[in-house]
Amino acid sequence: MQTLAPLPLSSHAKPVDTFPQAAELKKELKREIKGEVRFDRGSRAMYSTDGSNYRQIPIGLVVPRDADDVVAAMAACRKYGAPVLARGAGTSLAGQCCNVAVVIDFTKYMNRILELDPRQRFARVQPGVVLDTLRGQAEVYKLTFAPDPSTHNRCTIGGMIGNNSCGTHSLLGGKTVDNVEELRILLYDGTQMTVGPTTSDDLASILQKGGRRAEIYTALRAIGDQYADLIRAKFPQIPRRVSGYNLDELLPERFNVARALVGTEGTCVTVLEAKVKLIPSPQHRALVGVGYRDAFIAADHVPEILRFAPIGFEGFEGSIVDGLRRKGAPKLDLLPTGRGIVLVEFGSDDPEEAINLAQRLIDRLKHVPDPPNTRLYTPVEARDVWFLRESGPRAAAFAPGASPQWEGWDDAAVAPEKLGRYLRDIRALMDEYGYEGAFYGHFGHGCIHMRVSFDLESEAGIRKYGEFVERAADLVVSYGGSLSGEHGDGQSRGALLPKMFGPELMNAFRQFKAVWDPQNKLNPHKVVDAYLPTENLRLGADYKPLQPETHFKFVEDSGSFANAAARCIGLGACRKLDSGAMCPSYMVTLEEEHSTRGRAHMLFELLQGEVIDGGWKNEQVKQALDLCLACKACKSECPANVDLATYKAEFLSHYYEGKRRPLHAYAFGMIDRWAELGSFAPRVANFLGDASKRLLQKALELAPQRQIPRLATISFQQWARHHEVAAGGGSVVLWADTFNNYFRPQTSQAAFEVLTQAGFRVSVPQIHLCCGRPLYDFGMLDKAKRYLRNIMQVLAPEIDAGLPIVVLEPSCASVFRDELRNLFPEDARADRLRRQTFLLSEFLQHHAPGYQPPQFPRKVLLHGHCHHKAIMRMTDEEALLRKMGSDLRALDAGCCGMAGPFGFQKEKYAVSQAIGERVLLPAVRQTEPDALIVSDGFSCREQIFQATGRQAVHLAEALQLALHPKEMG
Repeated sequence: MQTLAPLPLSSHAKPVDTFPQAAELKKELKREIKGEVRFDRGSRAMYSTDGSNYRQIPIGLVVPRDADDVVAAMAACRKYGAPVLARGAGTSLAGQCCNVAVVIDFTKYMNRILELDPRQRFARVQPGVVLDTLRGQAEVYKLTFAPDPSTHNRCTIGGMIGNNSCGTHSLLGGKTVDNVEELRILLYDGTQMTVGPTTSDDLASILQKGGRRAEIYTALRAIGDQYADLIRAKFPQIPRRVSGYNLDELLPERFNVARALVGTEGTCVTVLEAKVKLIPSPQHRALVGVGYRDAFIAADHVPEILRFAPIGFEGFEGSIVDGLRRKGAPKLDLLPTGRGIVLVEFGSDDPEEAINLAQRLIDRLKHVPDPPNTRLYTPVEARDVWFLRESGPRAAAFAPGASPQWEGWDDAAVAPEKLGRYLRDIRALMDEYGYEGAFYGHFGHGCIHMRVSFDLESEAGIRKYGEFVERAADLVVSYGGSLSGEHGDGQSRGALLPKMFGPELMNAFRQFKAVWDPQNKLNPHKVVDAYLPTENLRLGADYKPLQPETHFKFVEDSGSFANAAARCIGLGACRKLDSGAMCPSYMVTLEEEHSTRGRAHMLFELLQGEVIDGGWKNEQVKQALDLCLACKACKSECPANVDLATYKAEFLSHYYEGKRRPLHAYAFGMIDRWAELGSFAPRVANFLGDASKRLLQKALELAPQRQIPRLATISFQQWARHHEVAAGGGSVVLWADTFNNYFRPQTSQAAFEVLTQAGFRVSVPQIHLCCGRPLYDFGMLDKAKRYLRNIMQVLAPEIDAGLPIVVLEPSCASVFRDELRNLFPEDARADRLRRQTFLLSEFLQHHAPGYQPPQFPRKVLLHGHCHHKAIMRMTDEEALLRKMGSDLRALDAGCCGMAGPFGFQKEKYAVSQAIGERVLLPAVRQTEPDALIVSDGFSCREQIFQATGRQAVHLAEALQLALHPKEMG
């Protein structure tokens, strides 16, 4: 019987602290650089993985302020022999952004565009510049940087140079290597130089001057000369050859050292600055959706479609749409019917020409055998469709009921004319191994991505995975393809490169790396002499996380908090700065620990107990969660639906077990109780609050700039009793939440009038009830569950009768629609309450037959509450305001920054204001005085008022105002 060789060690089997001089190195770095030096366990945990299947605990982290800091950090690392890993956004999918090294993160400070010359069409940038930042500035001059991976709103130019990134529009402008003109580089030995294209005269001059530069160029020329024939013979002549080093750039007829270094994944040099090419950006685009019977037929038609010269040509399988549908993704009706979908984009500076090019394709496809379904999109529709393409495949991999799917064989490329045959063969291989997965990617350049249902948690599953990638590599090589078409080799494919290039060229790769990094200290064991694909796994056969008892039931994660924390796969969508609400604290601090990904990694590591110890009591984990605003944006905007608001509440509930919370936790967490007490004598309560303002500020750690909202003289429930509003027996229940009951009852009164005018009999609960939303911010989950049980008991008749419950405060609605199910997943009444809860706009749009809102012909600025956007969406609110005839401007402002008690706390005030000042508050100040500002969140309205003096209103108040046009002014 054959004895199997042991598996390579997973990340859990390797020691955490392997660099003996870490303490001395840390001191040296702190002395020598102006930037930040972090060797703590929390920082190391956050940077231990990227977007791949791999995990390696770094030695420490350096966040340089400038190039001088990078030089000084490299010198310190060299002094102690520490490896170095340069890192951008950390979204790499092949493991090249994790290593046992000192990580240099360029994104916080070294993120500037140094020069942009529209006449000569180039830009000089620091490595931490986000791609969309560069593209946005270039578009001012109708130029662009051509490569645009799906991570374009957070990936960095430095990272793209490391990976040789491509993206959707490589048909327009090629790979990153084709768009780099010069690089200013730093070697591990401290040498700095600027490299680029080198003529024979340039080369002669360099060699004549001697020194380290001449030594390097002599060696590079020798490699190009020695291996020229093999390079020409063995390098695949396809659009997307990204695997290996770019030795073809050392051929005598080319000799471009900068481009030879593109795609080296930080294994040879560290980039300090790059000069990149800008190309004309077609100002008008036309997008065609084409639906084929299956993806294989779609791939067969690639050569035919390429004849129409598109600038973008993407494809994906119908099973991805199925997964998105199970998740309730919006706008799926925009996609053409079919199981193989391609998106073909045309571009021109003439809008009619772009449309005509698209129409020519549509006309041609009508006459092919078994013609596909086609659709020409409007510009607005095209944006939604591109969003589905960019986020959909990975989001679909986390659809309810789907098996976990992982990277690992996600990036091969073949000649476009061979794509259909390759897809059939790789599908047959997947079927042989019993794997599920869907194809998607850049059909126009023959580059295919996929996430596959690899079992990376058992010995048998890992062996099977290792065998599969070996055979898949053989298949790609048989097609003359490249193992990587844009994601790079890293650890996923580095050890497979000999299959593609053979032993002689692998030796040439080693020589190339040794020219630059003879000590093998820059991102070692990636690309050459690489770890096996089955080593350093983030999961692994010995992955045994803690499985603690929790308050939340984590229904969509098989009841496991560990599974929930492992949802984050490192894609870094939480690091975007240009749109949405995720992640508000990261948007203003640019700190990894304030991103959804950083916090999720901390919780993942907490449950391993290897890097982060102390379990629930760990202070660094709590610190990382402190600036989480619990906005819930990650629950909807993260492709993996990481739900940090829930994870934070769960963590805090255990963190505070056995000890008292700070006083402000009781003051804000139980605000409903204090408001109820104050409502018996609101004038007295307000007077005492004013008189003891300084004492309260000190005791509750409040920001002195904040004004505590004042209690209304008459609560909404008191008003309802005075007006003999029924406590039951109505056709709809109007929920009296704490804030619109005790602090701003006019909002609830407006809603009452609107619902009554719409023909409903409105009942209002007459006893104090609260959803308990503020309790979650402080982890008071036992009390939160008691609040919900009480609601279900008191409102049992209405719930069981199926009455709709209209909730005005979005954060309260989100408790009933989200937390309630997660706390009581088996409770039938909880499920009914969840299904019967509606925001006012939802209810009027979908459950008020024949309702026509009153006309309101005024300008309206609409800001959505984060929970509204994350759980319920803003579509109904926007539709209702448009029906009213409003001139609507719906802001994409992210979070307002107040987030309940968050913005009142002294230590968080600066972050709160910075979040508001990012988009919302400037937009409010610039809005015309006669425009109405609508925002349903009480906290949002407070932030707007306290920062700008403008009074925002709830939708209910806008509708009420429209009912009384004479009062509109």
